[in-house]
Amino acid sequence: MLLIQKFGGSSLADRERLRRAAEIALAARQAGHRLVIVVSAAGDSTDELIDLAHAIDPSPPLREMDALLSTGEQRSAALMAIQLCSLGAPARSFAGWQAGIETDSVHGGAKIRRIAPQRLLDALDAGLIAVTAGFQGRTPDGDLSTLGRGGSDTTAVALAAAMGADRCEIYTDVDGVFTADPRLIPEAVKLSAIDSRDMLALAEGGSQVLHPASVRLAMENGVDLRLLSSFRPGEGTAVRRLRAGERPALAGVTRDRERSAVTLAGREAGAALLPLCRETLSARGIPLIRSEIGENALRLTVPPERLDEAMRCLHGIVLSMLA
Repeated sequence: MLLIQKFGGSSLADRERLRRAAEIALAARQAGHRLVIVVSAAGDSTDELIDLAHAIDPSPPLREMDALLSTGEQRSAALMAIQLCSLGAPARSFAGWQAGIETDSVHGGAKIRRIAPQRLLDALDAGLIAVTAGFQGRTPDGDLSTLGRGGSDTTAVALAAAMGADRCEIYTDVDGVFTADPRLIPEAVKLSAIDSRDMLALAEGGSQVLHPASVRLAMENGVDLRLLSSFRPGEGTAVRRLRAGERPALAGVTRDRERSAVTLAGREAGAALLPLCRETLSARGIPLIRSEIGENALRLTVPPERLDEAMRCLHGIVLSMLA
């Protein structure tokens, strides 16, 4: 069984967390899986590199920014390989271009055009764990490129599709996908599975759990996606297309501070739900400025100072319709 495991920056922020992530990978290898690991830059290192560059030049060349920012993921990949080797699991690190990730020429927000993962396959055939830097690739001119926000998630899903992986596991600092951000709404419920269409609606509505591009790519390529915690054992949340009987009427609610909007996601998130949402907001004295109906999504714009309150009261509707 071929697994792609992606570890985010919070999962690699210090030596203890790096070792914990490596132990998760080691357990998968000991279970008999062939393993490709995709890593993000550790902690806040990307932001630190951006600040350093801007201290020199407020508008640095995008090509050079890609060259700079790509070092964060390469550092993580090398350290993960070293950690795995120290635990007795032979591993080899690869930059994005070494992993065969080819992109267009848009520096700072490149799109993956092709993946030729032969070196990764060779490493697997040699009995190694392949550790790949996420968020990056190579342009047609041979320059380094970066994929923009959520790029490591996209790298992991794209590799899963290109290599025919059995599953793509995304490890982060949350236990899975909840009906709302549990840090804001403690009564939020963790979902054992969420329909990929609903996950995409939440991601596009402002949820930080998965980037929309990675969800869309998984949908288009039939990738079996699972979100798990790198800090606590558990089954996490499966992100896949659910059968009609499995998919709840509503799956969750999220917010977008820039748009001052709350998004409800699910198969019943449409025009028929709008009167109930309007009534719920009105009962709390929260004005509804605008409503937008999208695919599997109902987006409600409210005053910025009432945004969190609106999300909390609308979450009650989600819980009532979850079953």
